[in-house]
Amino acid sequence: MSPIPTARDVALELLGAVLRRKRPLDDAIDDNPAMALLSGRDRAFARLLVATTLRRLGQIDELITFCLNTPLAPRAAAVHDILRLGVAQLLFLRTPPHAAVATSVDLAHGRGFLSHKGLVNAVLRRLSVEGGELSRSQDAARLNTPEWLWRSWGKAYGEDTARAIAGAHLKEAPLDLTVRQDPEIWCEKLQGMLLPTGTLRRQAGGAVTSLPGYAEGAWWVQDAAAAMPARLLGNVCGREVVDLCAAPGGKSAQLACAGARVTAVDRSTRRLERLIVNFGRLGLTIHAVAADALTWRPDRPVDAVLLDAPCTTTGAIRRHPDVPHLKSPDDVARLSVVQENLLRAAVEMLVPGGILVYCTCSLEPEEGPRQIEVLLRSGAPVVRREINADEVGGHAEWITAAGELRTLPCHLAEYDGLDGFFCARLVKQEGVEA
Repeated sequence: MSPIPTARDVALELLGAVLRRKRPLDDAIDDNPAMALLSGRDRAFARLLVATTLRRLGQIDELITFCLNTPLAPRAAAVHDILRLGVAQLLFLRTPPHAAVATSVDLAHGRGFLSHKGLVNAVLRRLSVEGGELSRSQDAARLNTPEWLWRSWGKAYGEDTARAIAGAHLKEAPLDLTVRQDPEIWCEKLQGMLLPTGTLRRQAGGAVTSLPGYAEGAWWVQDAAAAMPARLLGNVCGREVVDLCAAPGGKSAQLACAGARVTAVDRSTRRLERLIVNFGRLGLTIHAVAADALTWRPDRPVDAVLLDAPCTTTGAIRRHPDVPHLKSPDDVARLSVVQENLLRAAVEMLVPGGILVYCTCSLEPEEGPRQIEVLLRSGAPVVRREINADEVGGHAEWITAAGELRTLPCHLAEYDGLDGFFCARLVKQEGVEA
């Protein structure tokens, strides 16, 4: 990397971190010291460039292959990434062709790929002319979705819905905010709109920390779907509530604002520290515990538990386009075991009559409804309490036959969609100990 990094230098490092070192994009950004050397505008561009490249990687790679007589050698993996970033700029970010081509050639030069400069120049110049028509003829939804996810969604939701889900992932997600009070006033101040579920939504872009209301803790960032599970606990004022796997803390904040006495548990000290800092900005009180929820237990059984279990995050690909390039069916199987054990632990924490809301931001049935089926078949002392449409903004189509909540990225399409979430609500039976 050059002594003074550019946004494209950093983007190249981040793309390699995701695709070859299998680092989540947000972690790679946090751990990249060069990001701090960029201006705010350049930091935003670097992230947008990488996110767009990941979001459209299937299309981009097909276009690159179309222009190459022979595949690039493994030792030229960085050249491949330079081409990917260049194509993303040309075709999906509308960067002027001369800038996209010249900066890509400069990247190849700066990384010592002198013999590949001509190839980078030729491929990108060709695609600056032919790429638009070629990309319009591509099956974007299919190309940008890994085969295992396409099969999973087709089996679970049908081919048409699977295509709609994949299509929703091609757009950057808007910015969703949960407002503490006076949502209509903040809607005007933030130039947003109120969704039927009560979430404030505005277009993505700009620094969140510079928006009105941030410094005084009037709101926090939280997808519309992610804001629903906490509400399904009902009236929590004065009640003891445990939020398991709590970071980054949006659901804990909802519960605290509603008057609950919240214990937020997360095994990641780093993530929990961020939660605590955010609660300081919001002016909310919380008991934060760094512990593994599989073994930790409260001092006494509690009234309610919210379990947002670790999952493959395939419902949040709009916000995390790195997910399809990091996760595999093996992760579904591995995390399903963790989810099953966490559910059993959560039941143990409840008083008889206590409520458990289980949720995941995954589209995979193994991480949602099948977990509840397994728990109920095991003889656990819980019964399902069905979720009603009026609890989720009147959207009856989001309620499954079993009375559980299932949102999809293609839902609320008229408002630019929302994350895919699964939620189930369970009640511990009176007089029965786990």
